[in-house]
Amino acid sequence: MKKIYFCILVVSTLLLASCEKDLDQYPHTETTSESVYTSAENYNAVLAKIYASFVTTGQERGGGNADLSSNNGQDYMRSYFNLQEAGTDELASTWLEGDFIGDLTFLSWDANDSWVSDMYYRIYYTIALSNEFLRNATDERIASLPEKEQSEIVQFRADARFLRALAYYHALDLFRNIPFVTEVDPVGAYAPPRYTSTEIFNYIEAELIDIEENLPGRSEVEYGRVSQAAAWTLLAKLYLNAEVYTNEARYTDCITYCNQVLTAGYSLEPDFQKLFNADNHLRTNEIIFSLQVDAMHTVSWGSTTYLICGEVSNTSDYQNPADYGVESGWGMFRVRGELPALYNDADGRKLFFTEGQTQYLDEIDNQSYGYFMSKWTNLTDAGEIASNTADGGVNTDFPLFRLADVYLMLAESVIRGGGGSSSATALELVNELRARAYGDNFESDGRLSASDLTLNFILDERARELAWECTRRTDLIRFGLFTTDSYIWQWKGGVRDGRAVDSKYNYYPIPTSDLTANPNLYNEEY
Repeated sequence: MKKIYFCILVVSTLLLASCEKDLDQYPHTETTSESVYTSAENYNAVLAKIYASFVTTGQERGGGNADLSSNNGQDYMRSYFNLQEAGTDELASTWLEGDFIGDLTFLSWDANDSWVSDMYYRIYYTIALSNEFLRNATDERIASLPEKEQSEIVQFRADARFLRALAYYHALDLFRNIPFVTEVDPVGAYAPPRYTSTEIFNYIEAELIDIEENLPGRSEVEYGRVSQAAAWTLLAKLYLNAEVYTNEARYTDCITYCNQVLTAGYSLEPDFQKLFNADNHLRTNEIIFSLQVDAMHTVSWGSTTYLICGEVSNTSDYQNPADYGVESGWGMFRVRGELPALYNDADGRKLFFTEGQTQYLDEIDNQSYGYFMSKWTNLTDAGEIASNTADGGVNTDFPLFRLADVYLMLAESVIRGGGGSSSATALELVNELRARAYGDNFESDGRLSASDLTLNFILDERARELAWECTRRTDLIRFGLFTTDSYIWQWKGGVRDGRAVDSKYNYYPIPTSDLTANPNLYNEEY
């Protein structure tokens, strides 16, 4: 059965990473910590809210009773998807004005961009929830509870620290030099210090290493909660990109934690597309950690509802929304032509709707141009529609970490000179992915030889395997291609044939509202 975490109102006076003047960027509160933090059951319910903060925007169905009073209404995952994908070769939006996404699409945003601001405050809202939970989960605070409940809450603390580390990882990757606040800092009018990307990197690394032994193993973890393997995967991601964040390569460390995951008992899901349907909560053989979306308890118009409804046209005479498990398409997304060009026809991951569409985009906001993605669905394994998307959104979870990514991280780190594995192992792992993708055509069209395993191949294979899974921007930056003229795609920089952009767009700026509120903060290039 799919495990859903039920949410309750989070308590006390939580503040985000700024002073009181910061546009009322506060979580709404309706009760006090003294009346909530009284039992392990209540701690679990508050922890559930932290998990849900990645996919919902408020306390009520569909985002009612909003968490943030001055937020523009976008949830964490909707914002994260757009910041990671909208400006890359993987995504094209037809709703530039309506979704205010033109500046993300053309790599021309500034410190007043509403999507950048929403992402920033969503991250720090999750951090604030985690900090408040941890303030109330100290050994001293829980000492009066029964011993069994104390043990449970100690476990919950590890969850909260992981979720906070995950949010800080996203903040590091997106914004680099950021405000830093934990549960030991004052509650109230407080201006957190600015931490450099190296300092944030070191903090995340230390947190994850410190809690890994307190997290459950794969066989003990409850679906939807974090495990040791989730911490190892996040560490691997951190180390893979360490050279971007700290100017120090850590590929051997990346391999170390990839190897930890490889020994944890995971295996590839034989049917690639089942990883992205409404029954993907059953894919715990490959999915290491997912963000839960449910049409009854965690209704969201962002997250995977945004992806699945957004990938279906609302004007096409050819495309049938029911084939994707949705009531009607929103029509906001296609892919830029460079993405389908990476696949050959024998690759089973080539999941695009092409009828009536051109591959390349003479106009970016015209639905006739560009293929539609068909990777994600709201269909069950039996091919049935899982939910009424017009009423409750989709039932498809977002697989934030999965084994295939670990395979590719290890292979890339080996090629880049990391120790602890071998070229033969890297080749074997990538060929496992290719065997799944090509099926009966693997020997003729998919199998790689040792000479095929190059960095350029790995980047392309990551696009083929992980398209629309919020990795592309980070990957292009790591390869030095996101802003430079070394790789040009259509509409990069706001022109049809593409162009290089200023290197400052390798990260996002701290929003102007927070710069005004916190004198410790500044943007170096914006």
